[in-house]
Amino acid sequence: MMIPTVDIATRVYNHKWKIDPIVRSLIDDDFYKLLMCQSVFRNRPDTQVTFSLINRTSRIRLAELIDEGELREQLDHVRGLTLTRGESTWLRGNTFYGKRQMFRPDFMEFLENLRLPAYHLEKRDGQYELTFEGRWPEVMLWEIPALAIIMELRSRAVLKDMGRFELQVLYARAMARLWEKIEELRKLGPDLRIADFGTRRRHSFLWQDWCVQAMVEGLGDTRFIGTSNCLIAMRRDIEAIGTNAHELPMVYAALADSDEELRQAPYKVLADWHEEHDGMLRIILPDTYGSEGFLDHAPDWLAGWTGIRIDSGDPVQGAEAAIRWWQERGEDPRDKLIIFSDGLDVERIKDLFHRFHGRAKISFGWGTLLTNDFRGLVPGDGLAAFSLVCKAVAAEGRPTVKLSDNPQKATGPENEIARYKRVFGVGWQKPMAVVV
Repeated sequence: MMIPTVDIATRVYNHKWKIDPIVRSLIDDDFYKLLMCQSVFRNRPDTQVTFSLINRTSRIRLAELIDEGELREQLDHVRGLTLTRGESTWLRGNTFYGKRQMFRPDFMEFLENLRLPAYHLEKRDGQYELTFEGRWPEVMLWEIPALAIIMELRSRAVLKDMGRFELQVLYARAMARLWEKIEELRKLGPDLRIADFGTRRRHSFLWQDWCVQAMVEGLGDTRFIGTSNCLIAMRRDIEAIGTNAHELPMVYAALADSDEELRQAPYKVLADWHEEHDGMLRIILPDTYGSEGFLDHAPDWLAGWTGIRIDSGDPVQGAEAAIRWWQERGEDPRDKLIIFSDGLDVERIKDLFHRFHGRAKISFGWGTLLTNDFRGLVPGDGLAAFSLVCKAVAAEGRPTVKLSDNPQKATGPENEIARYKRVFGVGWQKPMAVVV
C-alpha cells in the first residue's frame, strides 16, 4: 500500500498530536522485535521482566524539556493500539527473507489480542524514570515505542516556537544534507547494501518515512535493501529487515543458576533461534559479553551460520576477528555476511566498505545519523541526536548485565558487571565515545 509524501514542515507547524500521534501502529516497530517476541513467546512466555529507560547523555535533562502530561498522553495512546486487519494480514501472509508465514498462527493470535501493559513514570534529577514490568513477550514490545516517543517529544519541544518559514528552511537543509550523503554513498557502486535501522532514535515518524523514500529513490532497491520499521515497510512495499538483539542473551543470562549456565547462556539463545530460523536470519550478534570470548568458545555449528553483526567496539577489529574465526573453522569468509550497525555515518560506511569489500559480503544498518541528523541546524544544537536506550534491567527479579565491546555501553550493577567479566573472561577494553 503506497502513501503520498507529506509536507513535514507544515505538519510540524500545525501540530496536533491526536492527528499525528508519535506511534500510530503496533507495527511502528522494528522487525527484529517481532521476530524476538515470537521466539520469547515460544520459549520463555511467562518470564517476568522489567524494562527501563536509560539516558546515556545525562546533560540532556529530558524531564525539563518534555511536558509530563504530553508524555503520558502519548504512552496512553500506545496502550490503546491493536493490530488492524490489514497489518495482521501483512504479517501473516507476506514473504520475509524469502519465507512465507514467518509468524506462526499461535503467535499471531497472541499479537492480534495484545494491548501493551501498564507503565510507571516519575521524575528524578531532571530525568524521566520510565519502567515497564510484566510478562516478557508483552513488556518487550514497549522498547521501541517508548524510545520513539521520548525522541520525538524532545524534537517537538525544540521546534514548538519556530515559525512556518523557519521550519521550511530547517527541513530543506536537513533534506539537502541527507541527499548529499546519498550521493556520496552512490559512489560506492552497485555492490553497496544498506538498510534503515533508525526507528528507535528517529527525529520523527514522518521524517523517518521521508528518509526511507529518499534512500529508495537515491540508491534503488538493489543497494537500499529495506527498513527495520515494519509499518514503513508495509506502506512503502519494501523489505522489512532485522534479526535479533542483545535483549535475548541478557535475559537468558540473568536466569542462569550457575556460572557455567551463565557462560552457556548466549549459545542457548542461538540454539533456540536455530530451531526457528534459517538462511538470512541466522546472524550472530557476539558482543553482549565480549566478542572475542564469544567466538573463542562458540560451538562449531555456529560457524555455519550466515553471518555476524558488529554492533560495538572497533568495527575494523571486530570484522577482522570474524574473518579469522571463519577461516580457522574452515569457512570461506567471502561466503559470509558482515553487518555493521554501530554509530554509522557516511565516512565510516565508506571506510568499512573499501576495507572489507571482496573479503566478505558486507551490509550496513544505518541508524540514528540517517533518521536524526540535525546537527548544527538550530541555535544551541538542540536537535543533535543523543544516546537513549530502553533495556531489560531485570528478569525474575535478577539484574541483567550487558558488557559490550565498548565499556562505555556496559549496563548493570557494578558487582554483577565484575562477575560477568570474570565468567566470560573479559579483560581490559578500550573505551570509545558513544555517539548515539
